[in-house]
Amino acid sequence: MTAVENVRQTSEGAQEMRPRSELGAKELMREVGSVLRMSEAEAAQLGQMPTDDEDQTMIINMGPQHPSTHGVLRLMLELQGETVLRCKPVIGYLHTGMEKTGEDLTFLQGGTNVTRMDYLSPFNNELVFSMATEKLLGIDGDVPERAVWMRMLLSEMNRMSSHLLFLATNGMDLGAVSMMLYGWREREEVLRFFQKVTGLRMNHNFIRPGGLAADLPPGWRDDVLSILEMLPPRLEEYDILMTDQPIWRERLQGVGVITAEEALALGTSGPILRSTGVPFDLRRDMPYLHYDELEFDVIVGSYGDAFDRYAIRLNEIRESIKIVHQILDRMPSGDYRIQNKKVTPPPRARIDESMEALIHHFKIFTEGFKVPEGEVYVGIESPRGEIGCYIVSDGGPKPYRIHMRAPSFVNIQALPHMMRGGLVADAVAVISSVDPVLGDVDR
Repeated sequence: MTAVENVRQTSEGAQEMRPRSELGAKELMREVGSVLRMSEAEAAQLGQMPTDDEDQTMIINMGPQHPSTHGVLRLMLELQGETVLRCKPVIGYLHTGMEKTGEDLTFLQGGTNVTRMDYLSPFNNELVFSMATEKLLGIDGDVPERAVWMRMLLSEMNRMSSHLLFLATNGMDLGAVSMMLYGWREREEVLRFFQKVTGLRMNHNFIRPGGLAADLPPGWRDDVLSILEMLPPRLEEYDILMTDQPIWRERLQGVGVITAEEALALGTSGPILRSTGVPFDLRRDMPYLHYDELEFDVIVGSYGDAFDRYAIRLNEIRESIKIVHQILDRMPSGDYRIQNKKVTPPPRARIDESMEALIHHFKIFTEGFKVPEGEVYVGIESPRGEIGCYIVSDGGPKPYRIHMRAPSFVNIQALPHMMRGGLVADAVAVISSVDPVLGDVDR
């Protein structure tokens, strides 16, 4: 096989970045800014570079086998010296096909699939899928109060664990190796609590249509309180180690800047959008569960740079601590799942006593339950932004179509705009500040 044939076989086609001399004006404008609803003149000005200087530039790959691309993200960068002129994300290397797989699983089995999409935020994946299914079933108003508050507890604890891992990897990406150790150490305490509750550290399939798989175990309140007591002084240490550190600020301030207009036009959400000063948080602006009954602040930035995105996530952990304290005070007793035989399997003890219960259990786990025809979209606030679940039902036990509005997929669109004009040494800081999860992107 010749070298040319080999390159052709490994090409990603239209996804790949081509030299400017091969691009038409429309393609170049699309690549550099027309998506931001600019005029043709503005977009052309953004992409301007004399073609006779093209021999002074080079196109390189960053990833997919690169530790700082957070999985299997591939970036094609056009460099002039050390300056990034263009950036093009190339995705699809994880190729899980989870949305298509979800159409071959019953609504009861779907939780095992969606929990693996954003694998750092599994509870939020399960929650949005369960809420969409409940809305189709017409039981969204019947979920027991204890189940609602338990869902909020797990979601906020998950937000804390996800942001702790961000702080760990963000530190590692920029050379603060000790932060990797500390962030991992604190996250481990939260995962240990998850393991006690669900039996697993990740990919739980615990939040299910109608409620949850089981009640909270004995001693859960003390476990949560110990985590809430442990975290605040550790966050103060992070402030000393990183926030007030001149080298840290030099690496992040003014790097990867994105404006509010760009962030909104690109559809970004979560810390990226809030870093530009837009106070959009679905928990506050489009409340779900009982978030409208809780007191918490929406953390926003001013400059839209990598430092703002870091500071927002650090302070969102503090807000989640505040939320969890309120949840502990208001956690009611009662059922952890809806008592509806159509969607709820019988209690485990009944299976040993009743043939009807055994048949019911067998049928609900093999055939699933039928969901009325219709379509629904539900969106919630995950650690990375708005995660949405769109389901179409044809009246059967499996979704006819399922599509996830994955925040990492949308947020990666912002990378070319954050990187343009920056240094290649800052590319790692920019990727890290987006906090992408590639299972979410390539679902």
